[in-house]
Amino acid sequence: MLFIPGNIYHVYNRGNNREPVFYQTRNYDFFLSKAGKHINKFADIISYCLVPNHFHFMIKVKEDIEGRSLNNEFAVLLRSYTRAINAQEGRTGSLFQQKTKAKNVSECCLVCFNYIHQNPLKAGIVQRIEDWEYSSFNEYAGKSRNPICNIQLGKEIIEFNTTEEFYKLSYQNIDPKKRDELY
Repeated sequence: MLFIPGNIYHVYNRGNNREPVFYQTRNYDFFLSKAGKHINKFADIISYCLVPNHFHFMIKVKEDIEGRSLNNEFAVLLRSYTRAINAQEGRTGSLFQQKTKAKNVSECCLVCFNYIHQNPLKAGIVQRIEDWEYSSFNEYAGKSRNPICNIQLGKEIIEFNTTEEFYKLSYQNIDPKKRDELY
């Protein structure tokens, strides 16, 4: 992955053969804690979502870093998490697909932001976006216990100020019948 300072990226990966990467509730919390530690050194986390077999992050690379450093931090994050899960589950080998993907989304931040938050809803895991605990949606709604996002930067990039504006933006591009049911 090549990260250019100042740009915004959608970073994602999934389990090998689409298998789970999060087995227990504590795995989500552990991964988020590690992600905050490793990613926030070199980039601001704008949004994230962890679902049973994959993860998404939207990040803005800090201006004063080398893109390679962030790449290395993602590698360390995934390797150390894999070691912990392998020990927990009595398994061996890779947990994630070989290549973590990163797409520059600097020109379509709102679309990416909503895509990430709507992921559990569209997958049928929850009935409302805010029902999924392992998403930055609840950080923006002021209901998170362990925030890792730069909320102020996210508000500037996505261009909203109030919680009401955030909710309206978050439910964009959802089937109108479903949106009316949910919002």
